[in-house]
Amino acid sequence: MKAKILLIEDDENITDFMTVVLEKADYQLTIAENGMTALTAFQTENFDLVLLDLGLPDIDGIELLKIIRKRMILPVIIISARNNETEKVTALDLGADDYVTKPFGTNELMARIRTALRHKNKQIVTSPIIENGKLKIDLDKQLFYRDEQEVHLTKNEFRILSLLFRELGKVVTYESLMTEIWGPYQGDPQTLRVNMSNLRKKIEENTLSPKYLMTEIGVGYRLKDYQDK
Repeated sequence: MKAKILLIEDDENITDFMTVVLEKADYQLTIAENGMTALTAFQTENFDLVLLDLGLPDIDGIELLKIIRKRMILPVIIISARNNETEKVTALDLGADDYVTKPFGTNELMARIRTALRHKNKQIVTSPIIENGKLKIDLDKQLFYRDEQEVHLTKNEFRILSLLFRELGKVVTYESLMTEIWGPYQGDPQTLRVNMSNLRKKIEENTLSPKYLMTEIGVGYRLKDYQDK
């Protein structure tokens, strides 16, 4: 069964392009040129994923994201020309699953869509053991493996990595990571960077060309999803 995608976008050039790309990939696409049209579409159809532009003519995309998150649970990927780091963080903290900046590569966008749809289908991690490429984590026993070899992690490193595994393929903001380590009332960005640097050394074969732990500059980090590939 084809996955149904709602594209909320007012730029005709982009909607024409996305129609060709998504239908070629065997997705069923519905287009809404503004926020009100999108809200009407939600009342008549069920969608598997939303692609949301922030610069809509009637409703600000951030406000529409808030409305979507209050009413339903489904993946939302922001596609926007806005490259402001604060706005990216705001969108992710409000529940966006991912944020892709225009202009974007077709292959990158399709990979993000596949990842978001896999998360929708899984919803809740039922197993305490999660495998991703050559990496494996046991959430119950608090053990981590690379190439089937156990790798020692500090308590904070394990907390960080377990969150990234639970949000596999999704961008996790600096604030979310710091809250995971220190709680909601304190956080040390420099210590977080040190922890991430140490984690990268333990995860990656080549830290200068990482394959797993990706930095989303100014926003946070993402553990690249190699499941089902």
